[in-house]
Amino acid sequence: MDKKTTYNPNDVGVDNGNYFGMPFTTDEAELVLVSVPWDVTASYGGGQSYGPDAIIGASTQLDFYDAVSPDQWKRGIATAPIDYTIQDHSAMLRGDARRVIKYLEEGGTMLDASLLSSRRSRVNSGSEKMNKAVYDQTKEWLDKGKLVGLVGGDHSTPLGFIKALAERHGSMGILHIDAHCDLRHAYEGFTYSHASIMYNVLNEVPQVEKIVQVGIRDYCDDEVELAQSTPRVDQFADYAIAARAFEGTTWAQQCDEMVECLPQKVYISFDIDGLAAENCPSTGTPVPGGLSFNQAVYLLDKVVRSGRKIVGFDLVEVAPANKDDEWDANVGARMLYKLCGLILKSN
Repeated sequence: MDKKTTYNPNDVGVDNGNYFGMPFTTDEAELVLVSVPWDVTASYGGGQSYGPDAIIGASTQLDFYDAVSPDQWKRGIATAPIDYTIQDHSAMLRGDARRVIKYLEEGGTMLDASLLSSRRSRVNSGSEKMNKAVYDQTKEWLDKGKLVGLVGGDHSTPLGFIKALAERHGSMGILHIDAHCDLRHAYEGFTYSHASIMYNVLNEVPQVEKIVQVGIRDYCDDEVELAQSTPRVDQFADYAIAARAFEGTTWAQQCDEMVECLPQKVYISFDIDGLAAENCPSTGTPVPGGLSFNQAVYLLDKVVRSGRKIVGFDLVEVAPANKDDEWDANVGARMLYKLCGLILKSN
């Protein structure tokens, strides 16, 4: 029986454990969503490891008509089995990370933190294992001819996926929507910190020829210097975006400039805190300013309409507030659905 014709998207959403309550198996679907429930190095708020489950729970409330990618869901969106050992491992290492972070926040330095070096080593070793697990899982789906999207977890989670995509596609670019540059070197002593993902991409994934950062508004001098010293990074900071809008430059014009910086193959790295904070009040590091939901979707659609191909994406840093407040997960589910439709549309 063909689920693409028998499934009724107008019915009540089914709580079947899949994103959006979709009925497709991984064999049937063109797009497979991989969940990575991990938030070991979260340096302010936590809870991102619960993001995938929260998004799944909220996603059954969506209606499936999408003006930017109508009927793309019919090609199949499947949910890969979630490896909850990743979440268990995250919870175990989170205590070590918190001890290191607390020490530094109370005035300690990395130079005199030898007593905590074993904790840092455990976190770094565990993060390497997580990266390898993500690489192996996403590569398996790519080898089966599937499109893949990753749902985090914190922003450290997609590095292994980006490596798998780069091996397959060669030269590619990243459209990075975020409040932060994530260009810190081993932030707080953690090599694979959520604040270091783009630094690690620059150093470990040479196939990524360009990172276009949009919406950034909370960063340090070292990150600015690194971005300005390499032609591989182009930045469209949040205040600069706003200032140009105040002076009459349209969002469409600014999006054209952003897209023009990207090569033909594009990976989308979407940190939910790239949006205005009212869309993600419980995320780990919310920052005033940011894109509206529709600004972000318009930019993503511009990428596809330019003829560029989205080769993969992640959605990270969605952190549910509590069981009675699903707003963060609700917004995350809707942005995830837009990303799903657009990667299918571009392929």
